[in-house]
Amino acid sequence: MHIADIWFIVKMKALSDQIQNNYFIRIRRFRIEPLPTQLYSYILLLAHSCFFLKVNLYLCYETLYIHNIMIKSAVVLCNLFLLVAASICVSNDTSSVNRQPAGNTYMNPVYPSSMPDPTVIKTSDGYFYLYATEDVRNTPILRSSDLVTWNLIGTAFTDESRPSFEPKGGIWAPDINYINGKYVLYYSMSVWGGEWTCGIGVAVSDKPEGPFTDKGKLFRSNEIEVQNSIDQYYIEEDGKKYLFWGSFHGIYAIELSEDGLSIKNGAGKRQIAGTAYEGTCILKKDGFYYLFASIGTCCEGIKSTYTTVVGRSDNLFGPFLNKSGKSMSDNNHEILIHGNDRFVGTGHNSEIVTDNKNKTWILYHAVDKINPRGRVLMLDEVQWKEGWPFIDGNVPSSGWNKPSF
Repeated sequence: MHIADIWFIVKMKALSDQIQNNYFIRIRRFRIEPLPTQLYSYILLLAHSCFFLKVNLYLCYETLYIHNIMIKSAVVLCNLFLLVAASICVSNDTSSVNRQPAGNTYMNPVYPSSMPDPTVIKTSDGYFYLYATEDVRNTPILRSSDLVTWNLIGTAFTDESRPSFEPKGGIWAPDINYINGKYVLYYSMSVWGGEWTCGIGVAVSDKPEGPFTDKGKLFRSNEIEVQNSIDQYYIEEDGKKYLFWGSFHGIYAIELSEDGLSIKNGAGKRQIAGTAYEGTCILKKDGFYYLFASIGTCCEGIKSTYTTVVGRSDNLFGPFLNKSGKSMSDNNHEILIHGNDRFVGTGHNSEIVTDNKNKTWILYHAVDKINPRGRVLMLDEVQWKEGWPFIDGNVPSSGWNKPSF
């Protein structure tokens, strides 16, 4: 067997192996309905059978020196089938390609690769910039003009510049803000199970695309005396700057310094919600403060129970109540969005974004049952009735009308 033949066989084997992986990518990319399981199994079996048949034919051809036109024809047919199958199923990994239908509608997920715990900001250049937990190392940055079509443009940090106050820690749940002419990125740093050594830090940049310069930690759990001090959220009120945070051990708030880069001297923490929550986000609208948070499990694949909930108050520091007047301090709330038969683990939402038609939108992550690798980026309209937010059907949409920008 010639070297060229060996290379071609190896290449065809790689392509045939990709049929199974890229089949699911194609479903997600083009939003097609999956083939019936039995039919898909037959296609996959035929592809691999063609590969092994081709190998055997090559061996027969070389070992027995049979220069038979039928054998050569069979090899050609095997090649053609493998090439067509690989082409149909997409021969390269497009899991991070964000393709949307033409027109005024979009399909979920709006970014099919893992982008957990999103945070978003609109800048003076008219673009939205989104940051996420580092399933892409060093904190991924996406850019979009419409909240629907997103492109990965880089990372906030490099291996050399990334925060390091938690050894071997990951950078989780960033929160982006524009403060005093700087882009300020608050982040959590933790390892799984490190609930007393994890903490919250801050980095700054002149540009939303970075690079960001780390300014170090604000506090650790064991310093602020709040277990699992992660999932921070920044908000300004009456000229003062505050940081909210917490994960299943209470939601807390504390005042920051004028530049937002440290805790204000003498400031004390206060608890504003109970132990069922993490992933805090606060929206001020029409005289109320709405506390969005997540309950349940975030990270168990298709078994994830993450659910987005909400309560409201007439004061930034609560009490936040549900429709019945029961307090989030006692773990009472309203369900905003929970899983359905396609998407589960629906939570840790971004800031609420208002479009040009005064419609409000929420970005969040979910696990896609069709391809449950990671937590994909989702977009849904937040509608309002009698002063309360809701998502249509309280479940993720498969698609919707696009925001207007």
